[in-house]
Amino acid sequence: MTATRHGTAVHEYPNELEIVTTREFDAPLELVFDVLTKPEHVRNWFAPFTDRVTECAIDLRVGGEYHIVFVTSDGAECSFRGTYLEVEVPTRTVSTWRFEGWPDADAVECVNLEETDGVTKLTMSLTFSDEAGRAHMSTHDGQEDSYDKLEDYLRSLLEAEATV
Repeated sequence: MTATRHGTAVHEYPNELEIVTTREFDAPLELVFDVLTKPEHVRNWFAPFTDRVTECAIDLRVGGEYHIVFVTSDGAECSFRGTYLEVEVPTRTVSTWRFEGWPDADAVECVNLEETDGVTKLTMSLTFSDEAGRAHMSTHDGQEDSYDKLEDYLRSLLEAEATV
């Protein structure tokens, strides 16, 4: 394992409507997929900074829905929801994406995972329905912090597994 991959997400903008983020994790693909898609794991890393997840429901099947809510340190609720359009365990999900704080920001989120030599590369694209919705995504510090928490959580699971 590398010391840390904190802060290493790469954000690209292939066009006016799409954001593509890539990030690598020192963990097996199946574990990364589970930690991305199972509520008992998602609630441990999804909320950035000192925020905390208060609701996490995931029905991982085509037509199934997800709803994740976290509360910020100043008490604001942030609610994300969508419907799964494709599910290919353990390598891909495609879903609608909506942050309820931005009602005009409809998007489709596609998450692809691939593993090479024990390192899983996550490629996540958000494709917005229009430029106004895409314009909300002007910073990525919350996403970066969540990915750092995801890395730390994966590491804790792997270390616990190694001591058993």
